[in-house]
Amino acid sequence: MANEAWHWQSPPNWPVAPPGWQPPAGWQPPPDWPPAPPGWAFWVPVTAVVPPVGPAGPALAWYPPPTVAPPPVVAPVAPPVVAGDGRRGLVLETWFVMIAFLVPAVSNAVIAFVQHVSGSSNMTRFPVIVSQPVTNLVLGILTYLSVAAVVPLGLLLLARTGQTPSVLGLGRPRWALDIWPGLGLALASFGTEIAMAIVLSPILLHDATLVNKVSIGNVPAYYVIWGLAMSFITAVAEEVLVNGYLITRLAQLGWTPRSALILSLCLRTSYHVYYGLGFVLTIPFGYFVTRSFQKHHRLNRSIAAHFIFDAVLSTIAILT
Repeated sequence: MANEAWHWQSPPNWPVAPPGWQPPAGWQPPPDWPPAPPGWAFWVPVTAVVPPVGPAGPALAWYPPPTVAPPPVVAPVAPPVVAGDGRRGLVLETWFVMIAFLVPAVSNAVIAFVQHVSGSSNMTRFPVIVSQPVTNLVLGILTYLSVAAVVPLGLLLLARTGQTPSVLGLGRPRWALDIWPGLGLALASFGTEIAMAIVLSPILLHDATLVNKVSIGNVPAYYVIWGLAMSFITAVAEEVLVNGYLITRLAQLGWTPRSALILSLCLRTSYHVYYGLGFVLTIPFGYFVTRSFQKHHRLNRSIAAHFIFDAVLSTIAILT
């Protein structure tokens, strides 16, 4: 036996096994056969007598492996878009969605700053709708919902081209993927903006008309509820439309990530001009959340960062 030459091969009358097929469960080679080379399923020495495949040797037939469910197919965030009419239609759609979202916000921001410069208005975070505080709180939240009115439309249009909420990372937040990274983005924004405020303080303090300090007004402590609601609505509206919708569409239209980032930052700051020159302090946050979405495609993460950032500022302002 020790001098016998062994050759690894299947008998000539054996059929070729389909890819991935395995021998039947429990089948073992005779004990005097040497080990098979790595990856081999059937093996016989050249001198072995093996019954042919068929009724005489059913144990040697090829059997498929257990069925394994294929991995889920995840649609790309920004699949290629055909040229011609398809591209033109997508460009027009993007324009219309952005106009519907930005025109009311930008026009209100410009009017508020002009009123501030002219001294004809003192803008407050919580306007008085009715004199009863609790009713005013409820009505204020309902009124502010209009900020997110375009969000369902943006999500519907994205879904029609394959970018469903799950593809965009929008759904039930997860601590490891969304909350903790969102907290990190918010902290990075706080730190960067504090540093910028220190550097720009000589300019910002030189002329009071350059900066519009939005006052909270004399409100009860429970108006924290209004502040949290505003923070959540703002976070969902801005991140879904500026990150989820705009960044995705620009990628589909062939924009580079850098160009898309610059445009998104310009649009983000446009509806913060009511801060006056202070609008530059909003740039770091926009940069961090946009780059995060471009890299990870997790809208939940951007929304969490935005909510944490705004909620902390509004809560401190109300309670102090």
